[in-house]
Amino acid sequence: MKPTSGPEEARRPASDIRVFASNCSMHGVGHIFGPGSLSLRRGMWAAAVVLSVVTFLYQVAGRVRYYREYHHQTALDERESHQLVFPAVTLCNINALRRSRLTPNDLHWAGAALLGLDPAEHSTFLRALGRPPAPPGFMPSPTFDMAQLYDRAGHSLDDMLLDCRFRGEPCGPENFTMVFTRMGKCYTFNSGTDGAELLTTIRGGIGNGLDLMLDVQQEEYLPVWKDDDETPFEVGIKVQIHSQEEPPIIDQLGLGVSPGFQTFISCQQQQLSFLPPPWGDCSSVSLNPNYEPEPSDPLGSPSSSPPYSLMGCRLVCETRYVARKCGCRMMYMPGGAPVCNPQQYKDCAHPAIDAMLHKDGCACPNPCASTRYAKELSMVRMPSRSAARFLSRKLNRSEAYIAENVLALEVFFEALNYETVEQKKAYEMSELLGDIGGQMGLFIGASLLTILEILDYLCEVFQDKVLGYFWNRRPSQRHSSTNLLQEGLGSHRTQVPQLSLGPRPPTPPCAVTKTLSASHRTCYLVTRL
Repeated sequence: MKPTSGPEEARRPASDIRVFASNCSMHGVGHIFGPGSLSLRRGMWAAAVVLSVVTFLYQVAGRVRYYREYHHQTALDERESHQLVFPAVTLCNINALRRSRLTPNDLHWAGAALLGLDPAEHSTFLRALGRPPAPPGFMPSPTFDMAQLYDRAGHSLDDMLLDCRFRGEPCGPENFTMVFTRMGKCYTFNSGTDGAELLTTIRGGIGNGLDLMLDVQQEEYLPVWKDDDETPFEVGIKVQIHSQEEPPIIDQLGLGVSPGFQTFISCQQQQLSFLPPPWGDCSSVSLNPNYEPEPSDPLGSPSSSPPYSLMGCRLVCETRYVARKCGCRMMYMPGGAPVCNPQQYKDCAHPAIDAMLHKDGCACPNPCASTRYAKELSMVRMPSRSAARFLSRKLNRSEAYIAENVLALEVFFEALNYETVEQKKAYEMSELLGDIGGQMGLFIGASLLTILEILDYLCEVFQDKVLGYFWNRRPSQRHSSTNLLQEGLGSHRTQVPQLSLGPRPPTPPCAVTKTLSASHRTCYLVTRL
């Protein structure tokens, strides 16, 4: 093949495929569109380039398809810390109501709902409590509030808390926050509510956490009257260890602590981080517990507080379900709905919650960031024979009472290291672009600048072939109009009489201007002269 000469190459427009092929950085294109006629060598180069482009596009499609599947991977790591925030510790007595605080008015309103009592059994039940029956002419109150009942008749921390120490320093009921749960009146240590500063610990092990001694007050437990789902047969304290962002769900997640034992709970903090859609299913939008009857929004609308948590989402879901079904809420539920009365508790609220728990009707995604605590329990009997007499004198209780009612609880960090469980994107956009660039270089020897060269060539083709076509039509139309005008003027010139005035300079040619009127006027004046 004879190479193209320099002047011939310079005369070719930039839109010529040969000019583009000779300057393109994509491998193989110059061998296909080079000078010369069609040959076997050029056909083999064309087949190789086409095959490479197809393979490249296939690989790119596979990488893009893999990226659109949004895979993720989970990384587990263990980190050291010099200081950790101590978790919130919620305590509930298994017995929800004290027998000494129940009144005939309480039995009249809540006896059937809470205790399964018929009105005819009220007098017998009061005698079992050691209380006198309702006097003749007893008139119940016109209104009744379940929250006030649990607040008044629930166990008081002032009576239950015998000793409290945190990191060896004394603490007391003022370090606890009262909270309502499904188990009644409970208390949370280090809750962080109302702007309280969170307590921290700088060492792990026994003696560097929360150390409690509690009295379960068995003499205040209600007698077991009937065997139903709400009847407690146990004695002791329920404990839940959770982060400050999560509400306590102690009836389902609480740990049992028994009197007559000292229980040690060793904790290890775990920080969890999940990815939002489309890589995962986490959420960070808090929910509104107030029921709004939009069928498309079963969980609620965003709220600024409290922060989203899995337990908080479940609690809000239950609240909205009960509010929609019963028109009220249970005392421990958030929101602005009115608290259910005892009859609504019995007929609607309790059955609705039980049915919801059995069928798991709340679809709550994981929070995008959360803290949980792995726990290990161990226990020993207390008091020993040598310590029983000392405790009896210290607490002013009999040894038998201490063995049946007193327990010790110690919550501490195993160590100041914590685990991180983090979801990460398995395939980032940068990795996708790197794979595409590698496949492009491997199969067609191109780069991002090659794509720019192709786009620049397409612009040249559009400018030369498409726009040039319309630009060339306009001069041809103007040239045709000018010829017709000159022919008309020439015939007019033959009819004008010629005066012989002697020799004169030759008449300059008539210049064609852009407007026909100007051209006609110029040529006419020249002809007249």
